[in-house]
Amino acid sequence: MLLKMRINEDTLLEGEKVVLVPYNADHVPRYHQWMCAPELQKLSASEPLTLEQEYDMQRCWREDDDKCTFIILDKQKWADPSIPEQECMVGDVNIFLTDPSDPSLAELEIMIAVPCYRGKGLGKEVTRMMMYYGVHKLGIQKFEVKIGLDNKISIAMFKKFHFREVRVNKMNSFRNCFNSQVNMVIFFMNSDTCYQKFRIKILILLQITLILKHFKISLKKCNLFL
Repeated sequence: MLLKMRINEDTLLEGEKVVLVPYNADHVPRYHQWMCAPELQKLSASEPLTLEQEYDMQRCWREDDDKCTFIILDKQKWADPSIPEQECMVGDVNIFLTDPSDPSLAELEIMIAVPCYRGKGLGKEVTRMMMYYGVHKLGIQKFEVKIGLDNKISIAMFKKFHFREVRVNKMNSFRNCFNSQVNMVIFFMNSDTCYQKFRIKILILLQITLILKHFKISLKKCNLFL
């Protein structure tokens, strides 16, 4: 049975290069700064929002049962107590349900917003972490991604994860012109078999009422085969 997406509200995922934390109000100013950039608006097919609208969106993402959102942090910076968490932010990742009739299908979105962090394998690591989390904690069996046709790097990355192209859609952008997106989908009918090709160690903190930056209670530590 599909677990409610808000299960991640007290969850921290720790990988080799990144830490994933729930998107909260403290992250909004930095996130809003990112999304003011035309490049990111184009890549994410997003409309520009005011800061107040961004706070409203954050509350929506945090409270809705059909969305699961994490902020991606630079693990090395995050481990330094002198660096505020907002300065560790490098991007975000989302899983959300798109078909009410099929709760096993979810869309996956990943954004590495800070240019100097791109091309360093963070996107691959975050994808592995979120796909595992989605399958084993949220009951997801099928993932869909929507990528702009000119985003060749992202398309190539998802193909390495055995996503396959199913269709190309035309959609209106905020500039009232048409952007093409390629939709790709992967089916996890047998997740144990799918994960044997990759290996990653993740520290998962579940259901912690208060998460302090350098005080971590490990409820489950596991080596995951992804």
